[in-house]
Amino acid sequence: MGDGLGSFLKSRRARLAPESVGLPGGARRRVPGLRREELAQLAGISVEYYQRLEQGRSHRPSPEVLDALARALSLDEVERAHLEALAHPRRTGPAARPDEDGARPELQRLLALMDRVPAMIINDRFDVPAANPLAARLFAGALAGQDAAGRNLARYLFLDPAARDFYVTWDEVAAATAAQLRLVSARHPGDHALAGLIDELHAGSARFRELWAAGDVQLRTFGVKNLRHPALGVLAFHYENFGVPGDPRRRMVTLTPVEGATEAALQLLSTWTAG
Repeated sequence: MGDGLGSFLKSRRARLAPESVGLPGGARRRVPGLRREELAQLAGISVEYYQRLEQGRSHRPSPEVLDALARALSLDEVERAHLEALAHPRRTGPAARPDEDGARPELQRLLALMDRVPAMIINDRFDVPAANPLAARLFAGALAGQDAAGRNLARYLFLDPAARDFYVTWDEVAAATAAQLRLVSARHPGDHALAGLIDELHAGSARFRELWAAGDVQLRTFGVKNLRHPALGVLAFHYENFGVPGDPRRRMVTLTPVEGATEAALQLLSTWTAG
């Protein structure tokens, strides 16, 4: 699937406009972005060595080389961390994987007490081991028909046609989800469940294959999410991610309604949930 160091370097090189680094562009260029020799010169390394890195024939480059490549490729903080994870993969055992037995009782009680905002526990594979009643009602289409161990928002997003209607900005959400899965796959190369999910999405979604091939990585911790409820119409939320102590691969996600129509609709949804 092209998820190694060489593929990432190639994808970042292809997106870098020659004009942005003071090189001439134009239609005569046969490849998008920079040539290998141009990137090598910017990074201060030999063309032969850079070519070996892209072709996977050289492994574990030094921190100095990684820093030089990151500067030459204009990588942001998340991309730099991803580059490091690809160059120096760490071993991950069972302790580094999300707990498969669902959320702790304390977390489930916390969710239940949050009765005015939708909230759920999500791991970095987009599994949803727990959700409060309001979130379960809001995401009914995404979570219906699955037990807590099998509920996965990435699978729903890419493989269920209904998701394109539920997520108002489906293309944006899809790009962010694929980019986050790529980021996590480099951090946890030994996670077989994650690898299986990526294989499933790759086999079942042409759009996922396109996004995965792009090589982008991304980490979103807050923002705005617009969802289309079948009875209440389009709802707008501010979402926040909160880390779960003792489990770095899980987070609590809350969706605070934007004041106005969404807040009123959510109050109505709360009465349905209580009923």
